[in-house]
Amino acid sequence: MARQPPRNRKPGLVAIGGTRARRALGAVWLVGAGPGDPDLLTFRAFNALRGADVVVHDGLVSEEILDLAPSRARRINVAKRKSRHTLPQDDINQLLVALALDGLTVVRLKGGDPFLFGRGGEELAACREAGVECHVVPGVTAALAASANAGAPLTHRGSAQAVTFVTGHAAHGEPDLDWTALARPNQTVVVYMGISTAGLIAERLMAAGRPGSTPALIVENASRADERRVLTTLAGLAEAAQGVKGPALLMVGEAMAMAQQGSASLRQCASEVSEWLPAVAGMSGVTE
Repeated sequence: MARQPPRNRKPGLVAIGGTRARRALGAVWLVGAGPGDPDLLTFRAFNALRGADVVVHDGLVSEEILDLAPSRARRINVAKRKSRHTLPQDDINQLLVALALDGLTVVRLKGGDPFLFGRGGEELAACREAGVECHVVPGVTAALAASANAGAPLTHRGSAQAVTFVTGHAAHGEPDLDWTALARPNQTVVVYMGISTAGLIAERLMAAGRPGSTPALIVENASRADERRVLTTLAGLAEAAQGVKGPALLMVGEAMAMAQQGSASLRQCASEVSEWLPAVAGMSGVTE
């Protein structure tokens, strides 16, 4: 059954002592914005954005997606980059709770999917602890977009019976990963946030038994107009990663041999999307 994000702004009783009027509780929506291309935004995410009073967003969320929120909605950028955070995660958690307690409908707009290396679980836990209603809207994670655009399936009969998502980033030192398990053949390993540790990752995988000839694919800015793909091998991964500056994925596995490298041909439907988005804006409700 469709339902709108809470929009009750009716003030309650004024507390004695001169404090401000009490408001009905707002809610937090943890929304996956996908990898950047607005074509990949889900309808539920779109509807949640249209009902936002405040959008608390990551730095990687595209302007095209941010512009789908109402013009009246306040935007708060809590961008994170390696070793450079606008706000620490604990502060972001507190911000979401405070805004919702102030009676606002808060959309926490996160690149990709909120629960895949997005720290959405921590934000959900903070909302639950504070008694704030919290909804989660899944998004297309970058690996799916990168795989689709490159024509390299994450699973493929005969060459990839499993796929594993890992992070190449660690707060201190090298990632704590099960290298032996990741080195097994006939599986795809997708590494998020692994460009700076590409050499180490390749070294550990080969030391654990994965052949250096295993196909590897680097996808930079997956799904965006400037997407770039580099097809290499596990042994050549470190060198191939040196020229990558934007957000990127490392994808290792036999099925990556099917990938088309180079620049992506994207946004073929951009004009069509611009035509139907205003019509969609009139749709009401967010499907539970």
